[in-house]
Amino acid sequence: MKRIYIYQKEGWPNFHWDDEVVSPLLLNVRYLQGQLIGKMSVFGFDFKNETHFSSITNTVLKSSEIEGEYLNTDQVRSSVAKRLSMDVSGLVASERKVDSIVEMTFDATHNASKPLTKKRLFDWHKLLFEGEERDSKLSIGCWRKEEGGDMQVVSGAMGKEKVHFEAPNWSVIDSEMDLFLDFLNNKNDIDNILKASIAHLWFVTIHPFDDGNGRISRAIADMLLARADNIPQRFYSMSSQIRIERKEYYNILEKTQKGDLNITQWIVWFLNCLERVFINTDANLNKLVYKSKFWENHKTIVFNERQTKMINLLFNDFEGKLTTSKWAKINKCSQDTALRDIKDLIEKGVLRRELEGGRSTNYELNSLLLN
Repeated sequence: MKRIYIYQKEGWPNFHWDDEVVSPLLLNVRYLQGQLIGKMSVFGFDFKNETHFSSITNTVLKSSEIEGEYLNTDQVRSSVAKRLSMDVSGLVASERKVDSIVEMTFDATHNASKPLTKKRLFDWHKLLFEGEERDSKLSIGCWRKEEGGDMQVVSGAMGKEKVHFEAPNWSVIDSEMDLFLDFLNNKNDIDNILKASIAHLWFVTIHPFDDGNGRISRAIADMLLARADNIPQRFYSMSSQIRIERKEYYNILEKTQKGDLNITQWIVWFLNCLERVFINTDANLNKLVYKSKFWENHKTIVFNERQTKMINLLFNDFEGKLTTSKWAKINKCSQDTALRDIKDLIEKGVLRRELEGGRSTNYELNSLLLN
């Protein structure tokens, strides 16, 4: 029996939802959003810029990771820093591919008030695959074509594939996108946060491109969230949280696309995910506050470039335990140099040996710095 998808249901694309369920969640998210923006308003330009820098960097990295693509973190940081004209330590040369993806993200979020047009979407799609060798059969910078055949989202080994979703036929994409863009660009009574959740689902269901639909659907959602924030900077990353909840994200998308036009469950998941974004962002902001205070309190102390880079990493999201070997690998230096750097920071009261024992010696920021 052939599966019937949401876009084949009578009434498509007239989505509906249970307002009694959605409204309280939306109000809560709006409250948390207001708290975050209010908290940020008391900080100076440098702190806001640092938070903005981290948010955009994470969005670029994590949206790609959701699709299984891992960009070079240092290159993304460098590219974002250049776009923001920031002086960030440890900058490296960034590839054209990385710069192009950063450019797409910037256009979505920094030009959020501009209408989304077919040309703009085609430009995003070109940027997404700039500097990358692609299958010649893939259409870049235009909608899917007949030659590409049926568009299916599948998993599993050859011969045992599981079809998760089959997109609409290529022949209806242009008319489907007319309806989508009309919804997106016309003013209506739908809150932009709610609109972000609907647009994300709608776009990825049409699946208008041969590849890159997930990343562009998240860019569209970010554009609408930026409209909802109504400020020039970004202080949180939805893609970072979706990356954490990747399995649930794909499950709820698949369930919704195989369901009917009542998309309450999808909206609930989206809003709950955004709630967790705001809660986690608040915790991360506290780390940035500590970092800002640290550099202010230690502005007369001399640190070498390696130490500055590692201190900033430790105040952000450093993965795993800090050891001399990890220090050496990150900074491309010898173990002896790494150990000298670390001992110097211990003497300056910045680092300490972790209290928990183990087979190797681990180091952490002195807890006094975090109070």
